[in-house]
Amino acid sequence: MGEKITQIGAGLAGPLLATSLARLGYHVDIYERRPDMRKESIGAGRSINLALSARGIHALKEVKIYDQIKPFTIPMKGRMIHDIDGSTHLQPYGQRKTEVICSISREQLNKQLMTLAEETGKVKIHFNKKCTHVDLEKETVTFQDTKSGRTNVFHASLVIGVDGSASAVRDAMVESGKLNCTYEPLEHGYKELTLPPGRDGNFPMEPNALHIWPRGQFMLIALPNLNKTFTCTLFFPMEGPLSFKTVVESEDVIKLFENQFPDALGMMPGVAEEYLSNPIGKLGTVFCDPWHVGSQALLLGDAAHAVVPFFGQGMNASFQDCSLLRKLIDKHSGDWAVIFSEFSRIHVKNGHSIAKMAIENYLEMRDHVNDPTYRKRRKLELKMERMFPGEFIPRYSMVSFHQIPYSEVYTRGEKQLKIIEAMLEKFDDISEIDKIAVQDYLQIPTD
Repeated sequence: MGEKITQIGAGLAGPLLATSLARLGYHVDIYERRPDMRKESIGAGRSINLALSARGIHALKEVKIYDQIKPFTIPMKGRMIHDIDGSTHLQPYGQRKTEVICSISREQLNKQLMTLAEETGKVKIHFNKKCTHVDLEKETVTFQDTKSGRTNVFHASLVIGVDGSASAVRDAMVESGKLNCTYEPLEHGYKELTLPPGRDGNFPMEPNALHIWPRGQFMLIALPNLNKTFTCTLFFPMEGPLSFKTVVESEDVIKLFENQFPDALGMMPGVAEEYLSNPIGKLGTVFCDPWHVGSQALLLGDAAHAVVPFFGQGMNASFQDCSLLRKLIDKHSGDWAVIFSEFSRIHVKNGHSIAKMAIENYLEMRDHVNDPTYRKRRKLELKMERMFPGEFIPRYSMVSFHQIPYSEVYTRGEKQLKIIEAMLEKFDDISEIDKIAVQDYLQIPTD
């Protein structure tokens, strides 16, 4: 095939896409504004730990690199809820042992993906190259070398923007008048913190769980790392009486943790210093449509559909993009105009759907997981799945353990929620709800 493709961005989806394209015979040049993280430290404090689930794993398996990634993962079987009194309880993600999500370090995964892409022999990553302009009419891309300051212009008849939520490729597409885009910021930000190993050098908490301290308007979460630490993320209002604007001194941090996360404080001796030194990360959602311009440019990953991280699907959705694009290239034999058009037609609605679900899941995680009504609803969801296997699948399971398109998940989830709420309104005791009761409500004839 031999055709050369220009990619902007060597984050997570960039190298995976390049590997996929290389497997199809294409040569790929990736331009990345950051230095090579395998050789230079690029700083910490802004990277939310990642949860790899079925969609992402499927995409890695398609290009036969999952076996190289798996050793860096830690399976998490559910949410470990930390109450304010220090008590904990596990809420399993699913009913089967295989229904787990996997914690993985963003940095470690990114390094592995870049190396695996280069090992194809058809991918070249150019580091310290900041994309400053994309001219779709002239088919050129302008880069500034972040070390020397020099500017270079390259011809690029086909550009794929995998350059994140602040995408330069997307900006050029918007300027062309052929793409509509909005950015919706979340009123909450985040700080990343570290929970070190215990005195014995082992994990200080259950490692096979995602730990959550839900506190209404904010929450703390913790994901396990291979070095026995946990990466913690405090999701907190940007403004308000208890917010990043008011918690600004060491004593403020200690007071916050004493009052809200007392068990975590006992395991985080350096929390005040780390809180004050680490930056505040901002969160938001990108909505744009379409994701392409003719046969010239395509957006993929966060550049097309950046989402808030509360469903753990940002990376998984981006990896699924790579999988879909690969299938369309196979289907249409390199007819890029058709490939890009079909990619947008099929997938934009999925991007919008997971964006909505991610925001809804934030409310669930910070507000509802400890609510008795939520627990009752969750218990019935799992019972319904047992009564109607394959027909009734909880929304979380559809997202995390299946390949069902996000738009279909959203529609099915809304319908299922109505059934759940109707059953809970009709029956006080979940044990009274059986298959016949549900079929009667749905007016389905029984055998």
